[in-house]
Amino acid sequence: MIDDDAVRHIANLSKIEVDDDEIQEFKRDFERIIEFFNRLDEIDPDVEPTYNVIPLKNVVRKDMPRKPLDREKVLANAKFREEGYFKGPRVVE
Repeated sequence: MIDDDAVRHIANLSKIEVDDDEIQEFKRDFERIIEFFNRLDEIDPDVEPTYNVIPLKNVVRKDMPRKPLDREKVLANAKFREEGYFKGPRVVE
């Protein structure tokens, strides 16, 4: 099914380098993956899909407007703060 050139092509697309031993290993892995998907094709098409095994719905509270917390009270336990806001580490340098 999968030949060495296909594995090299996939490795190139993935930007990884593979040697000859790894090519053989990847061939076996890809063939097992394709075999698994072929087995999925054998499933009876009349079977209803199961998206969620347990029929639960999200339980959320009703969003009610109320007075916000005082800024000083919110920042009371903040280790780092600046000009009335939480201060975090730099993300972009």
